[in-house]
Amino acid sequence: MKRNLVIRSIVLGVTMFVCGSAVIRGAEGEWRKLPLITNGKVDPNWVHVGYGGFVIEDGALKTECDPKGLGLLVYKKEKLGNCQIRVVFKTKDERANSGVYVRLADGILDRAGKPGPAFDRDASGKPSEESMEKVKAAAEREEGAWFAVHQGYEVQIAGGGDPFHRTGAIYSLAPSSAAPKKFGEWQTMVITLEGNRILVDLDGERTTTLDTASPKLAARKQWHEPKREPKRPEAGYVGLQNHDPGDVVWFREVSVKKLK
Repeated sequence: MKRNLVIRSIVLGVTMFVCGSAVIRGAEGEWRKLPLITNGKVDPNWVHVGYGGFVIEDGALKTECDPKGLGLLVYKKEKLGNCQIRVVFKTKDERANSGVYVRLADGILDRAGKPGPAFDRDASGKPSEESMEKVKAAAEREEGAWFAVHQGYEVQIAGGGDPFHRTGAIYSLAPSSAAPKKFGEWQTMVITLEGNRILVDLDGERTTTLDTASPKLAARKQWHEPKREPKRPEAGYVGLQNHDPGDVVWFREVSVKKLK
């Protein structure tokens, strides 16, 4: 009887994928790499929104940040539904700041070429009060790359930060238990999108779990944190963030595996 049940499970294609301490049901197939570099340039299937960009260095994408403001490199070729996303990255130092955006709504592609107001900074890099207010207002209107902040979820990559803003956290929504990592080391993050759940595993260890439908989400505390109200799509775009000057992060791989 037991043997028949096992055979039946195989025939029906029931699979289990062990990731860290949890079991994800329904992972299938092989990892499929999204092209990052083609002919020595950023692959044309990616489009940049906002300021700054990415350059190629030693076979990886490297954040090229701009004093005017943040930006986002979006994979425009397809939207991803329930799946796992594997990202291989490394940070330069403690101030490194970037992120992987998931479940981005359709409007993100319409923001390409429309970056919105820019920061005007002094010699030390501090934005003027006037430009700060303009950027804050633009962020609330979801202009440029700020659309992604409020119409997607950011899985944080950082050199430091508190639990809600360190590597592995769903930025300001779910804390990460990730321990500090030596800078300059490649790390592997697996993001699982499964219905209302977003799970993050860092180097094989579960660090973060978020139920996006929970009525007990952490409150929004700062202007640059995401609005809680907009409902993100179950199938959305994925993007890589570039932040402020000096926030250096490299990306060597972005791969996808579907869930049934």
